Amino acid sequence: MIAKDRMSKILLINGPNLNLLGRRRPEIYGTTTLKQLEALLTQAAEAAGYKLVVFQSNHEGAIIDFIHSEAPTANGLIINPGALGHYSYAIRDAIEAVGVRTIEVHISDVHVREEFRHVLVLTPVCVQQIIGQGIEGYHTALRWFLDHP
Repeated sequence: MIAKDRMSKILLINGPNLNLLGRRRPEIYGTTTLKQLEALLTQAAEAAGYKLVVFQSNHEGAIIDFIHSEAPTANGLIINPGALGHYSYAIRDAIEAVGVRTIEVHISDVHVREEFRHVLVLTPVCVQQIIGQGIEGYHTALRWFLDHP
């Protein structure tokens, strides 16, 4: 059964090392911190009448547990899986299992970085992939959900 508030909730998941935004390799990831990013996106979502539920973990299982518990009542999921995007079939399976529309975001252009970053295993279960737009990629993903309720 679809929850009454399904159309009003969007999930935002950030994976490993994204808690270090603003400090970790600012030449690649920028100087905006995760807290600043979450605040900007929360404000934009609320202005459009949506609730943004944010989550960050450095642990694959915690991300899967969050997807299992929150996705059934969400209209969409924005995920930056960090390095897990290159090999986490478990997160891929969790997204596929819950059936929530998902957009995968990567701050940097992973296709011009190290070879191991070129493979993204979540992409086949996502409605979109946004790469290389910096933190603006998160805003692009949020706007997509606002335009496709």
